[in-house]
Amino acid sequence: MSTAEHDTATEEAPAEVTNRKQPFPRGFLDTISEGWAERPESLPTPRAQAPFAAARRATVSEAFPGKRLVIPAGSLKQRSNDTDYPFRAHSAFAHLTGWASDAEPDSMLVFEPTDAGHDVTLYFRERADRTTSEFYSDATIGEFWIGPRPSLAGVAADLGVATAHLEEFAASDEDVTLDADEDLTRFVSELRLVKDEYEIAELRHAVEVTARGFDDIVRALPDAVAHSRGERVVEGVFHRRAREDGNGEGYDTISASGPHACYLHWTRNDGAVVPGDLILVDAGVEADSLYTADITRTLPVTGTFTEVQRRVYETVREAADAAFAAARPGVKFRAVHEAAMEVIAARTAEWGLLPVTAEEALDADHGGQHRRYMVHGTSHHLGIDVHDCAQARREMYYDGVLEAGMVFTIEPGLYFQIDDLTVPEEYRGIGVRIEDDILMTEDGPVNLSADIPRTADEVEAWIARLQG
Repeated sequence: MSTAEHDTATEEAPAEVTNRKQPFPRGFLDTISEGWAERPESLPTPRAQAPFAAARRATVSEAFPGKRLVIPAGSLKQRSNDTDYPFRAHSAFAHLTGWASDAEPDSMLVFEPTDAGHDVTLYFRERADRTTSEFYSDATIGEFWIGPRPSLAGVAADLGVATAHLEEFAASDEDVTLDADEDLTRFVSELRLVKDEYEIAELRHAVEVTARGFDDIVRALPDAVAHSRGERVVEGVFHRRAREDGNGEGYDTISASGPHACYLHWTRNDGAVVPGDLILVDAGVEADSLYTADITRTLPVTGTFTEVQRRVYETVREAADAAFAAARPGVKFRAVHEAAMEVIAARTAEWGLLPVTAEEALDADHGGQHRRYMVHGTSHHLGIDVHDCAQARREMYYDGVLEAGMVFTIEPGLYFQIDDLTVPEEYRGIGVRIEDDILMTEDGPVNLSADIPRTADEVEAWIARLQG
């Protein structure tokens, strides 16, 4: 039964049927609150992220003395009529509470200023007593419809933070509210630039599950070829892994076969998977903690690269390896992109695709001709958002310095559109991207996704092994 099929009523509902909303009979109303067993509650021990979230709250408190801060979780968003998208709390709220895939809509984390800093309270809608009409009549929040909601005491013990019923929350004209205050928005975004021990472990886990999802994709390639919308076969097998072993995908999967691989954010995934083509898959599992992987592999559909496909693929890998080699503590974040661009410019010039030399193409003011074939950046921070820390200042992000604890992608590519007359016909319709998730340590970068085959030879062997 979908939520579009429920009966809705209160004691005051009219006797006649109004549209599809029908009243409950008197007997139901007289007895629905009776006959329920007690629900004893044993309080949980604090979850693993609770002390890390407490440390983050302390940092925020120190940065905003004397100010009342309000961090909302966000509300359900309508998909159509009376159906909503699955709820996903605001990243800053999840980061500061430790409440992740199980967070309640409309919750508020409030920092009340005190002489010693702040008292922090998490306000949310506590479970409804079964004597209330909300229990059975409200399909959005009623427990008869959506299952048990958490209790104030249970969440307080679980997250290690004071809790109160949402009805007790009172907004103030003096509130500093996330997304309404530039300083707070920037601060909580920059707070995530360097990951703590818990976050790094969760990202490792997300990558491990994503690797299993890519194995599933390789095994499913013959089924994808056999289906008229094979791209959705690929998307579907990854979705199953993401839901079985994680919270879901961290972003819409890109399953782009043949010329579709040249569309950077191809998520329609309604095309055929054709033997002889490449399929570019950009996918990441989001863990229950909401930390997500972000990995791309480009696979030859029938298991073997053609000569031209291999040339393009190995150039992209060369660019990725150059970017990885450039990444070191103390190096500007943008240096990673610049290293990849040197390879892309050199090879596209070598192939005769540029109207200028590679050196001229790399000129900051008058160059960029090679960017026709790779218009996106090489790296972005990764964490509780797939494009994490997006509200950080430029001087902290693109112009910032790499530090131990940062996690970011390296993802160069080459994309030759099917109708691009500036490239020989043999290149047209080929799109390649290789994307890995990188942890910076004191000793240098670590490729968290290195176990997912990367070289052309490794990819061919991978497909042969898994398809038997």
